[in-house]
Amino acid sequence: MADEKFRKGDQVSWKSHGGTAEGHVVRKLTSDTEAAGRTVRASKEDPQYLVESEKSGGHAVHKPSALHKRKT
Repeated sequence: MADEKFRKGDQVSWKSHGGTAEGHVVRKLTSDTEAAGRTVRASKEDPQYLVESEKSGGHAVHKPSALHKRKT
């Protein structure tokens, strides 16, 4: 859901090229920055989240609407 809030450490899943990926939120991005190998456009009104994949350990950046909280 687009208005869902996530916090550091939240367990999340997202759609990936190979199906569904799982991991956790590393941090909330609220300003333009370099992350996960690219320039990320973010603001307080339109944040994005840096996530770490459990499987690969790689980092990715996603909008809140692309993330889903996992039950722990």
